Amino acid sequence: MNSIISYLLLIIQYQNQQIRWLVLFLSKYIPLKQWSHDDAHSPKYQKYKTDILPKVIHYGIWNYNTLIQYYKERYNYTVKPVKRRSECDIPEDCSCPRCGAPLPYLYKNNGSKGQILCKICQTRFNPENKYNQPLKLRCPYCAHALVHKKDRKHFIVHKCVNAKCSYYLNNLKKVDKDDLANSNKNKYKLHYIYREFTVDFFRMDLDSLPKNASSLKFSKNNAYIMSLCLTLHVNLGLSLRKTSQALKDLYNINVSHTMVANYAKTAAVTIKPFIDHYDYNVGNTMVADETYIKVRGVKGYIWFIMDAVSRSIIGYRVSDNRGVGPCIMAMRMAFRHIKELPENFKFIADGYSAYPLAAQQFALKEDNTLNFDITQVIGLTNDDAVSKEFRPFKQMVERLNRSFKATYRCSCGYDNFDGANYAVSLWVAYYNFLRPHQTKNYHVLNSVEMLSNADNMPGKWQLLIFLGQQTILNMQKGQSV
Repeated sequence: MNSIISYLLLIIQYQNQQIRWLVLFLSKYIPLKQWSHDDAHSPKYQKYKTDILPKVIHYGIWNYNTLIQYYKERYNYTVKPVKRRSECDIPEDCSCPRCGAPLPYLYKNNGSKGQILCKICQTRFNPENKYNQPLKLRCPYCAHALVHKKDRKHFIVHKCVNAKCSYYLNNLKKVDKDDLANSNKNKYKLHYIYREFTVDFFRMDLDSLPKNASSLKFSKNNAYIMSLCLTLHVNLGLSLRKTSQALKDLYNINVSHTMVANYAKTAAVTIKPFIDHYDYNVGNTMVADETYIKVRGVKGYIWFIMDAVSRSIIGYRVSDNRGVGPCIMAMRMAFRHIKELPENFKFIADGYSAYPLAAQQFALKEDNTLNFDITQVIGLTNDDAVSKEFRPFKQMVERLNRSFKATYRCSCGYDNFDGANYAVSLWVAYYNFLRPHQTKNYHVLNSVEMLSNADNMPGKWQLLIFLGQQTILNMQKGQSV
């Protein structure tokens, strides 16, 4: 019996040795499938990454008399004035900006270079550039103070310039040796960078509407002709002039293309509050992407955020730039009715750095903080596990962009951004509430009982305008209360 147990133990030890050898062989010569894309670790793509938040050190404003008393009671140490061995050229009215200590407690810290050290609170300052600094930003990797480097339109760039920072040294190891030899390492993002926003995008109004819209009082035509113009222009994707020509050829109705544009702008002003404030019952997955448009031949951008379950457009924004601000505004619209994120929440986007930076700003909000990560699908092929799993979600929003571009091409661009705003608002209203979708068995994405009672599409547009008017009245009552 003992011999059998000993024999079995020898077999187990031999199997354990073989398993260890196989694991070592696999880890050395057979690379396992990486969860992240290989390009994500390349220093060439480092500039597209968003660094983590810095350490914020709070420096309180003290009183030097209180500090002297505290040192005496706690440590039995009396802070005495500076014993000067030579004549002091510090101005007599100079005082510490942090504790207010007068001249007897100040002395020069670096000789003739101008820096002064307070003996009480150990604060270093320059009397010619003296200011209170209650907060200090420091690198989260080396705790070195960040340096104010650049001023951009909406943010300030702070940079860690410590040559011994672990973040910098790790990125430096990834740079090609040829670039290091030729002093070309400056084209890579190696140091830690933090962007401090000077504009609060969370205080901006989301319900801005196009200006110079006409009224709903008709002197020549009626509401049915207006809704007929919307059906031809938005549903069928006809241009303004083709819409005017179709009304003349089909119904013998004389409506100029300028009047069609005025009808569309007025309808957008009325309908936009309804589609923006509608509760879409968002699920636990959102997909975002941006696409370009032309405004007077200049490139503009449209940001779309859709719910992956219902496929409704829950956030959109027209902008003249591809910065973080429009991305935040589109996300605010998508999160309008969300107080707490659901479990296993996913926000899927491409590799553009504006999305992680916008998510970082949502985590810094004082009220209704939303903490979520961005799942980035990089590239056009499934070269990593992230792209393979989340590529279908990215294709949803790409299909949405193609659907929008099909109706956008007929206009060959927009004349101004107000026109782009009302055109996109009308198309989102049509896409969410009036357009039959194949994925929903040719039903609309969001069923509204009042709209389902209409017999034709012009009648649905009239009811949609009525719902927009009711939303505006409710908003006005809420503001008055």
